[in-house]
Amino acid sequence: MRKRLGVALFSFVNLERNSPIPLFQQLDAQIRQAILSGRLPSGLRLPSSRTLAIELGVSRTSVVTAFEQLIAEGFLEGKVGAGTFVDANLTNQILPPPQPNRLKAGRTKPGVTLSRRGALVAKSRSNNPPQVPTAFVPNQPAYDQFPFGVWARLTARRYRRPAVEMLNYGSPLGYRPLRRAIATYLRDTRGIKCDEGQVIVVAGAQTALALTAWLLLDPGDVVLMEDPSFMTMRDLLIGLGARIVNVPVDNDGMQVSAGISGMPNARLALVTPSHQYPLGVTLSLPRRLELLAWAARKRSWIVEDDYDSEFRFSGAPLAPLQTIDRNGRVIYVGTFSKVLFPSLRIGYLVVPPELVDAYSAAVHLLTRGVPTLSQAVLADFIDDGYFSVHVRRMRVIYAERQEALVDAIGRQLGGLLQVTSARAGMNVIGWLPSGIKDTTARRKIEETGVLSFPISFYFVDLPPRQGLLLGFCCTPVENVQPAVQKIARALGG
Repeated sequence: MRKRLGVALFSFVNLERNSPIPLFQQLDAQIRQAILSGRLPSGLRLPSSRTLAIELGVSRTSVVTAFEQLIAEGFLEGKVGAGTFVDANLTNQILPPPQPNRLKAGRTKPGVTLSRRGALVAKSRSNNPPQVPTAFVPNQPAYDQFPFGVWARLTARRYRRPAVEMLNYGSPLGYRPLRRAIATYLRDTRGIKCDEGQVIVVAGAQTALALTAWLLLDPGDVVLMEDPSFMTMRDLLIGLGARIVNVPVDNDGMQVSAGISGMPNARLALVTPSHQYPLGVTLSLPRRLELLAWAARKRSWIVEDDYDSEFRFSGAPLAPLQTIDRNGRVIYVGTFSKVLFPSLRIGYLVVPPELVDAYSAAVHLLTRGVPTLSQAVLADFIDDGYFSVHVRRMRVIYAERQEALVDAIGRQLGGLLQVTSARAGMNVIGWLPSGIKDTTARRKIEETGVLSFPISFYFVDLPPRQGLLLGFCCTPVENVQPAVQKIARALGG
């Protein structure tokens, strides 16, 4: 009778016969969870392995293997001649059952103690799930046009017989041939003054900014930021303890005078001078010179985020700030996420020579760098000429896709969305008529399967006008008109 009662206690066991997880591992995990939850109390005598195997319809070996693992972990104890028991010493050690969390997603559960920095990070507005590439998602490249065959060959070549140094931790600064390739590319295409020793390979632009803030900012230091701007970057800096001063943007870019007059002793300025995000304007030359003069005078730093400089469709861009900086105050940031694909997670910094050792130490302590084999594949992609070919090809394709989007909006959304072609970048702004909130428009459009970002999301202060940020790169020309028709239906056109 006692044995039957013991077997009845195992009614919670539910083994999936078709699962790739072996039956003994499933049984092991379910018994462990039953002990932790108190369902199998300490001191309980378990059925014999033979009896339990018959009741569960599994081999005795599966039960014995599960019992042996649980004995080794201290959940069970075997007594010679008496049987197998839940360890009697667990009475005061079992954790209390988890309490149901009725808070909304993203909220911190009561009782969770975060640091001041952690509490700031937890409040981040930009903690969104990855976006599935649908029509018009901003900042998404043309995945359908990437040369995956070439990339696969280069990857296979590197992974077939990798050198030992490729499998170990690499230099914190990055794989030297990739740094050399990046330096050459930047000199040839952007006029950047640097050598490979100033290039540091990191896991994207966010990592670049995090390292910079960690090295150059103390908690409470002031950072000048464009408003609007990348909210992820803003939240990152706030999470690291920086005080953000929001500087308005007009047709000539950041209003530098307003920023430095209000906070002349700011420690750092974060700008997107070549193609302001998300408005797309260019920082004028007088303002560039004013910003550089301020940084030199105050010994402050400028982080220049040149996030999509590869894609310009008309006219020549102004030279980067870094090229006219005579005092070594500019830290230049670039990324391959938008020109290739985001999950590559490779970006880079160009830093003044006196900061190289500090950045190397920071990378070593915080991230240990980017996987060397991935860097090697990218270096081959650049050195063998595939990168420059891909960029030139994407400029043509993106120009065609932008033209198709602007044309379709003009024909199908007249009066509901005002769009002007962008001279550079990956997105356009669709301005809404007065009286229509961009958050409401975004929600209605998203219900049709098309994703856009409200312009108000990027502003700290109220935007002067409501609008939607639409990416044109990830949507083939033949898919543009059907997607615009969905927007028209959502907005009542």
